[in-house]
Amino acid sequence: MDLLQDLAWRGIIYQQTDEEGLKDTLSKEPISLYCGVDPTADSMHIGHLLPFLTLRRFQQHGHRPIVLVGGATGLIGDPSGKSEERKLLTLETVQDNVAGIKKQLESIFEFEGENGAIMVNNYDWAGSMDVVTFLRDIGKHIGVNYMLAKDTIASRLETGISFTEFTYTILQAMDFLHLYEHHNCKLQIGGSDQWGNITSGLELIRKVQPEGSKAYGLTIPLVTKADGTKFGKTESGAVWLDPEKTTPYEFYQFWINTADADVVKYLKIFTFLSHEEIEQLEKAVQEEPHLRKAQKVLAEELTRLIHGENSLQQAIKISQALFSGDVRSLSAAEIEQGFKDVPAYASQNEENLVDLLVAAKISPSKRQAREDIANGAVTVNGEKITDTSYVLTESDRIEGQFTIIRRGKKKYTLIQY
Repeated sequence: MDLLQDLAWRGIIYQQTDEEGLKDTLSKEPISLYCGVDPTADSMHIGHLLPFLTLRRFQQHGHRPIVLVGGATGLIGDPSGKSEERKLLTLETVQDNVAGIKKQLESIFEFEGENGAIMVNNYDWAGSMDVVTFLRDIGKHIGVNYMLAKDTIASRLETGISFTEFTYTILQAMDFLHLYEHHNCKLQIGGSDQWGNITSGLELIRKVQPEGSKAYGLTIPLVTKADGTKFGKTESGAVWLDPEKTTPYEFYQFWINTADADVVKYLKIFTFLSHEEIEQLEKAVQEEPHLRKAQKVLAEELTRLIHGENSLQQAIKISQALFSGDVRSLSAAEIEQGFKDVPAYASQNEENLVDLLVAAKISPSKRQAREDIANGAVTVNGEKITDTSYVLTESDRIEGQFTIIRRGKKKYTLIQY
């Protein structure tokens, strides 16, 4: 099965500008192709992943990926999918965001070897261009009527769109032209919302380059969940690639909690497993759904790719400790990850367990606290305590920093020292 057939099998292709032309070009020679991201934050989230993972699939088939971070376009703001103007970011903020995103992209691609990836920043060619040169050399080739026909612009005409965002599609078109001229880049890929911007690039190449010049566009469908809720969102917000924003444990848990109805689709589009491996996991979902084999593989593959093997093993260890209740086996750093979202209480040096339960609002009163302890409903670091006069000592503090109290089956509280 060739690359485009594989992408179709995985459900990755949404639209193509010239299916036969691209198929023919790919069969003849390795090409350079690109995908871009605007640094609107200092980290990407999992909603950004699919286009870049698709770019990596091309790299695995011998093509050279160009990874573009939009230091210039990030200063302007893409109107795609937006009903109102974006808030403009400062140059300093955008440059900081670029640095954060570049680091994340480096974990996805191979930058060494014959078809090693190239990382570029469009601020390097757009940032120094004066307005007269932009208008004469670029703007002259893009008609206003052509731009007004773009869905992203037409949808904003009633509510209003600034000249700044109106010209965004021309800036992105200029990126494609620049990469075509300097890196022989013949294909741009992006999410389905980027179709208008991609075709603007092809229009500019057609106008500026000699007749017969060939370039292509390919878009990827929006990732959806079977239950209709938004992909990539949790109760605490977006699932980020930055481990400071979303810990590797939280990242792992997001994928392992994937519904049976979604897991095979996610294995196809987000992992590099073979068709045979995915079909075996699909069979497991149908015949042994309670084992959640497919979810475990999905979580392992994605966590390893983004955070590395050590962070994956740490996430698995935390998950197993929380499932078994053996939290004493965790380090302080692992506790910080695994208990990031549980209620916390800064200890005032309460030594008696009953007093601590009341002070931390784990039990509503001393009477109830004693009942909870006597009934075996309270554990300290995973160990059931039934002595109502139990006094906490230094040995109950994990690395001198934390004690984990559980009341009932699921109510955890993190005591901090």
